[in-house]
Amino acid sequence: MRTGPGLAVALLLAFTLSALYALGAKAATATEYSQHFGALSKLSVAVAEAMPPEQYTFRPDPGSMTFGEVMSHIASTNFAFCAGLKDAETPNTPAPSDKDKDAIVKLLSSSFEYCAAVIPNLTDEQLSKVHNSPDGRLPGREVLLALYVHVAHHRGQAEIYLRDKDIKPPSYRI
Repeated sequence: MRTGPGLAVALLLAFTLSALYALGAKAATATEYSQHFGALSKLSVAVAEAMPPEQYTFRPDPGSMTFGEVMSHIASTNFAFCAGLKDAETPNTPAPSDKDKDAIVKLLSSSFEYCAAVIPNLTDEQLSKVHNSPDGRLPGREVLLALYVHVAHHRGQAEIYLRDKDIKPPSYRI
């Protein structure tokens, strides 16, 4: 068994290497999952901003959500997915009226900001661990995939609402 300065140097080296590995894992995670999150957020908010306030109650069919409800649904589900990744309670965010464009855009933006603070800090352990989500208990990587698919699905729905009102949806950009 080693003792003295040699042991101290070995322990310091082991600690340093494990810290660097942890930072590398976090950096890889941030790159892997955060790379397109900014574009996802910006485009979704741009779609919400493109609809005039008086059209936020528009629904193409009596069985459909209104445009405002679609945008609020994206926001509330973003909060739920990202809170699940943190193993935390979903933030209590009151749903604005589907007529209140400014409040809905603010809620939507806040939901993306909330997730943007969570996703880059996820570790490989958190990505492998099972979490609660709106889609049930899933590993973290699948929660992120479900979040991205959910946003894309409903944003696409909202873009059809815009086209029904002869509004050209914002262009996708990375």
